[in-house]
Amino acid sequence: QLVESGGGLVQPGGSLRLSCTASGFSLDYYAVGWFRQAPGKEREVVSCITGGDSSPVYSDSVKGRATISRDNTGNTVYLQLNSLKPEDAAVYSCAAGTGSTRGGTCKILYDYWGQGTQVTVSS
Repeated sequence: QLVESGGGLVQPGGSLRLSCTASGFSLDYYAVGWFRQAPGKEREVVSCITGGDSSPVYSDSVKGRATISRDNTGNTVYLQLNSLKPEDAAVYSCAAGTGSTRGGTCKILYDYWGQGTQVTVSS
């Protein structure tokens, strides 16, 4: 099971750190992706990370403003979002699976999905 947290209301220019926490298994052995979906729009992959020395991948929409990372316990993957814009508002979800980030894309087959956390960016 994956549970996201950390969403909420933030002003434009603000920051949030989203968490994706696994229960029943360790995320250390999985590739993890963060997605978002705004009303009326398709789901978009925001970022992903695999194990080992693979470089994380970011979508153009968040590149330079987002950082994906793992915690030391292996149970949580974070997505730090900075300089938030109104267009970043969406339900953010995480998923875990197997794959790679070769070529700078998230080639991951996901086995587990979280329910999502709402991010609202508004003054």
